[in-house]
Amino acid sequence: MNACKKPDEWHPACSIDTLKLRAQLNAAIRLFFFNRDVLEVETPLVSRDIGTDPSLSFFSTHFYRPGETKSIELFLQTSPEFAMKRLLAAGSKSIYQICKAFRNEEQGRYHNPEFTILEWYRPGFDSQQLMDEIDVLIKEVATDKIAFKTSERISYKEAFSRHTKLDPLTASISDFTDVATRFGLHEAKLLCGENPSLWLDFLFSHLIQKFLGQDRLTFVFDYPASEAALARIRPEDHRIADRFEVFLQGMELANGFQELTDAKEQQRRFDAERNQRQAQGQPLPPKEQYFLHALNAGLPECAGVALGLDRLLMLMVKADRIDDVIAFPFNRC
Repeated sequence: MNACKKPDEWHPACSIDTLKLRAQLNAAIRLFFFNRDVLEVETPLVSRDIGTDPSLSFFSTHFYRPGETKSIELFLQTSPEFAMKRLLAAGSKSIYQICKAFRNEEQGRYHNPEFTILEWYRPGFDSQQLMDEIDVLIKEVATDKIAFKTSERISYKEAFSRHTKLDPLTASISDFTDVATRFGLHEAKLLCGENPSLWLDFLFSHLIQKFLGQDRLTFVFDYPASEAALARIRPEDHRIADRFEVFLQGMELANGFQELTDAKEQQRRFDAERNQRQAQGQPLPPKEQYFLHALNAGLPECAGVALGLDRLLMLMVKADRIDDVIAFPFNRC
């Protein structure tokens, strides 16, 4: 017997009633999209390629073909995004997927290395229309478990300014340091250094997020361009990315974009992210070539979003930890 595995931890971490509620939630989501003619799809969880985002850590493994001694490195996907966009480029129209995703990061109150997400894409939608649909979906599938007030939308700039008195689009490292000192966040300078993006993430998570989504869905939109990820930059103001996040009771539930469709810009971002990974001593994954080919072939104008179903379920059952809604979290698998 593995000495690390305790005899009394063979059973699920969550209740059977919670597992039933998860099944009901998945069924309600499928009905929601069926009624809107959105196609359910499945894409690989393991692939030869992986995203290059420096903020994400991934799991890798090796596959040996019969009779061969040289292995092929494979990656557990942090998101089904690239494969789903290949389907969009092939003419799938609106699609969604409920699947597992994997991130080799911390395990904690809101994080498990393996988690469940709902991801969907809407050709012809802009980010505001997608926010409308998210609002309807969450209320429709969770309204009997969560009391909602009217949802709100606030720009990233307004949220940041309200709680820090800084303009995130123009603030300097010195400004960020002063705010951190004022709030007693003395570890911030060591963690963030001279990287504005790290400062924005740190201050947002420590000083702003806890106030968002109190008894209502809060949509924070128009993130700084440095936080664009795979979102399009707004043509009227290149300091802003057409990206949004959704919060409820201080918890991030979803991350969405007006999707970048420019293959050359995506190639540039991949290269910049790989350079950043190299500078930070992180593993250098291959660029997602099939995805780049799909962009060259033509990705339709669309908006897309990923929503954490484990976290939504946490709020529905008023759970304190993600382990309370997963049958076998990391410490029991």
